[in-house]
Amino acid sequence: MLKVQVVNKSPHGLPEYQTTGSAGMDIRAWLPEPVTLKPLERRLIPTGLYIALPVGYEAQIRPRSGMAIKRGISLVNTPGTIDSDYRGEIMVPVINLSAEEQTLTDGERIAQMIIAEYKTISWEQSESLDETARGIGGFGHSGTH
Repeated sequence: MLKVQVVNKSPHGLPEYQTTGSAGMDIRAWLPEPVTLKPLERRLIPTGLYIALPVGYEAQIRPRSGMAIKRGISLVNTPGTIDSDYRGEIMVPVINLSAEEQTLTDGERIAQMIIAEYKTISWEQSESLDETARGIGGFGHSGTH
């Protein structure tokens, strides 16, 4: 199990997995008062969380599926990446995609965080690439059926 340092300035618990098979940990809003979002309005929502990830890991911030389908609340930048060298507060960029105002409250689970390992690369300049069955086929290359 990977150990990650965390500072929690909010009165809420640390992000946690809701079930043993969950990939993402729920993150809670830390709000002095409720925030109401008009349709298509975007806001950065504070969490009170600060983390120190090891090099080679990132935290991905993703929407919660229940909020997306039931209330139309999603994230502007999804998945958002928190790099291993970032030490600021985790802020969640929410957007109201519904046709009605939506209110977020203190302690509400607003997003999920997934910790993922990544590799850095070095480019190798080439004159051509190897051939594949797909080749240069892009969007919709496999047809509609």
